[in-house]
Formats: sequence, structure tokens, C-alpha cells
Amino acid sequence: MSRIVVFGAAGKAGSRVVAEAAARGHEVTAVARDLSRVGQLPTGVRAVTGDVTDPDSVAGLAADADVLVLTVGGPEAGLYTGAVATVAAAVRDLGAKGPRVVHMGGGASLLNEDGVRFFDAPGFPEEYRPYAVGQIQALDAYLRLGDEVTWTYLSPPPVHFAPGERTGRYRADLDHPVVGDDGQARISYEDYAVALVDEIENPRYLNRRFTVGN
Repeated sequence: MSRIVVFGAAGKAGSRVVAEAAARGHEVTAVARDLSRVGQLPTGVRAVTGDVTDPDSVAGLAADADVLVLTVGGPEAGLYTGAVATVAAAVRDLGAKGPRVVHMGGGASLLNEDGVRFFDAPGFPEEYRPYAVGQIQALDAYLRLGDEVTWTYLSPPPVHFAPGERTGRYRADLDHPVVGDDGQARISYEDYAVALVDEIENPRYLNRRFTVGN
């Protein structure tokens, strides 16, 4: 079993990743800037106050981890790139024993059927642009990292991503959304967490991005 540290554990996705990993018997540390926002945690999960952009906070947690999971979000683009820089520095400092990084990415950088990023296609919602810019910059930052940092960036579908049912089933692709019979790409937060923990247990997308859908 892995020692997994989840940053953003108070969020919709982070809380589900914590629950999924704990249910499979992993040693999980749930990290949030404000622990009062963290709900009921599964038995055995440790709750810690921390900030993914604070070098001391990340370094202390990374030292005893196998995997760092980033499920943080917000409208400030610098949050995402700051998180990448901070965790990458912590991993580098630990050398060969440094943890892997798994990042909950965005769907705006996925390509539509014309090979155009959803972010660049007509009609992309203005209210989502600050979040999308940050996640796109984060993916670019990961792609520029050297081999001394092992990472995976998991994009949800660009539109239909919400709390729902855990089916335990999903399909994966690299840069194009996984669409169903109706032509739409969708997945619940619960099945996204399944895919993310599956990748921790059986890595298939090291130092690359992938996406999932039902």
C-alpha cells in the first residue's frame, strides 16, 4: 500500500480521492489550508493543515510520502503554477526517494474533434478562463520538468464533471475527451477518483497527461 498525501482534501474531488484511497487500504494524509472545511474523514486518515504553495509545508509532507496528489483549485492562475514549482522542488530535494506527483488537471487543454484546444475554440465560457489558464500553464510546467520528477496529469472532461455515482468503470485516452454514445464526455467525481487511485496503484501514464470518461 502507498503513503498518499492529498492536497485540497476539503474540495469535492479531493475528498473523494481521500475516501477512495482509504477504502483501498492506503495510508492517507488529508491536507487543507482550513481543516474546519474538511468533513468526516474515513477511519485511519490523518488530517493536516498545509498549503501546496508553501515550500516548508510541502517538503515536510513529501518526506514521508510515496505520492503527492494535487486537487487544488481557484481563479488565480498562479496557484497552479506555484503548486507545480513547489512540489517539483520538494521532489528534487529528496532525490531518488522522492514521491510521484498526481495532478488533478483541467479539461480546457483537451482537443476537440478538429484538434483545437477547447480553451481556444469559439464559445469557451469567460467565467472559466482564469481557472483554465492556470491549469494549462500547470500542464506546460510539468512538460518542462526533467526526468527527476515523476508526474501524471489527469484531465476530467471539459464540461460534464460533477458529483454523482461511483460505478467503478471508465475509459481513458490521452488528449481527446472520452465520449459516450450521445457524443458527450462525462464522468462523476467518484469515478474520477477511482481512475486517479488506479493510476497510483498501476501507473500507466508516467510523465504524461491523460483523461477519463464513462
